[in-house]
Amino acid sequence: MRSLLPFLYLFLFGTERARASDHTMPFMEYLDQDRLVCLMWGFDNLEGNITFELVVNTTGWVGFGLSSKGDMDGADIVMGGFGPSGSYFKDYYATGDTMPLVDKQQSYTLLSLTESEGQTIVKFARSIQSCDDQDFQITAEPIKLIYAYGLTDVISYHGARRGTKEVNLLNYMPRTTLTEVSYLRARVDNITIPPNNTYYHCKVMKFPTLNTKHHIYQVDPVIEHHDIVHHILLYRCPSDVMEPYDKPCYMGDIGDSCFGVVATWAVGGGVYELPENAGIPIGGEDSDVFYRLEIHYNNPNSEAGRTDSSGLRLYYTAQLRQHDVGILSTGLLTHLQYNIPPKASEFHSYGVCNTSVFSQFVNPVPDLQVFAVLLHTHLAGRKVRVGHYRNGRQIGFLGVDENYNFEMQQMINLGNIKTIKPGDEIAVECTYSTTNRTKVTMMGLATTDEMCLAFLFYYPAIKITTCVSYPDTKSSMNTSYQMTTSNKDGIAEYESLLKTLPQHQIIMDDFNNISSYRNGKIREMMKTPTVTCQNTNASSRLCTSWVVNLPEITLLILWMAII
Repeated sequence: MRSLLPFLYLFLFGTERARASDHTMPFMEYLDQDRLVCLMWGFDNLEGNITFELVVNTTGWVGFGLSSKGDMDGADIVMGGFGPSGSYFKDYYATGDTMPLVDKQQSYTLLSLTESEGQTIVKFARSIQSCDDQDFQITAEPIKLIYAYGLTDVISYHGARRGTKEVNLLNYMPRTTLTEVSYLRARVDNITIPPNNTYYHCKVMKFPTLNTKHHIYQVDPVIEHHDIVHHILLYRCPSDVMEPYDKPCYMGDIGDSCFGVVATWAVGGGVYELPENAGIPIGGEDSDVFYRLEIHYNNPNSEAGRTDSSGLRLYYTAQLRQHDVGILSTGLLTHLQYNIPPKASEFHSYGVCNTSVFSQFVNPVPDLQVFAVLLHTHLAGRKVRVGHYRNGRQIGFLGVDENYNFEMQQMINLGNIKTIKPGDEIAVECTYSTTNRTKVTMMGLATTDEMCLAFLFYYPAIKITTCVSYPDTKSSMNTSYQMTTSNKDGIAEYESLLKTLPQHQIIMDDFNNISSYRNGKIREMMKTPTVTCQNTNASSRLCTSWVVNLPEITLLILWMAII
């Protein structure tokens, strides 16, 4: 997810918001919702250095780090500031929620550090391919960035002045320049949240008429209460949905059949801007279409009397882009009798999608260019991987999060476009940990239930909205023990059984036409490639990074330099 109108804010807010001063760096993110912490970065090539500039609205110390889980434990951190004796800056590593330790090998080089107009601006660099064991490896995967700052130059506990945001540093998607400000509003109006742990509210509505086709280019979440709003989905409805309503979801209403995803937001995310060559189509022939706004409220304390008016702003333009964007929902069917055993340190579930079935709805089926992904589980989720197969062999991943965080579910731009060809297979693997649970965990809507989903953002759009599966447990008589077995061998046996069963695949199009494929197969998924370091001699080291397509990244940088 991306920060709203970043370059416009530089002019509108001046020094009231943190802003970057070095415009030679092509990438920028605000790390906090109030835009008090701004990060810019750039790099020449993947075997060289990456340069950062951190701007924070404070005259005290500032800290920035790279973390696997978004917290302190194991984080690679730099801290510095400008005090009475001048500038100070060091490379640290954290072993937990305590004061970080100074790194023996100072891998970060301070380039400049200034304090001006209430802001601290620190510019520093390090090698992308660091082989210091106490440094975090920068790869083509999204990385959880952390920050903290103080009000004085005495480095001490930061309190609430901290945060985290997931960003793909090496495969970052560039922004377009804002040329117009027209948006549609999809939001609830002061609804009352019942005192339940989990509540889904749905609003079926029509947007103002757009007589010609337009493109949505940016989705801006409007979240009134970040502590209870868990995720928002906007669905396109089939033609038989013709009346609006505003009430709890999944009560047997006709709007429950609206499942063509148009826009998404999840906890931890921000504004999302689409690539400048693609947009989500709206209007024209679809002007009479109804849409369903679904908001999931997570109210763990069952507070009564809470009201909310959250939703989405959809920025659109009449200047059509090259491609229509589609969103394909993949993974494991949510509403099914599928239980995750308790006391499992790692339990894997799978959902598959064989795209050869798409030809029943679309002919010919084009190559689908996947540019972003949103991965989704609930509280027990620890890892999510989306495998990509061709001719029965895995050719890579469409998405990977080895450190899934329920509180940080952001849209991730892949940077390198992944092409799904007709006949390719997709497998979504979710890894759960239920060591702290004494009862089975069901697949379902509640926050304490589980899901295993991957939303793939691609172009050109086709009419297919959903491609999910579930294991055909009816073909086996040996699944009843799932309710009682929690020993290690029993859990492994149950997982293996579910993995080897035939997978019943469900495909759905815009009009809720459904096709099924009963012979889906879960193929073996390769290990996630990692960064490796090899000591060649006492004075030099060789490091290699995984899944980085150097020519494509180089072309991206050259393209940005041209514009």
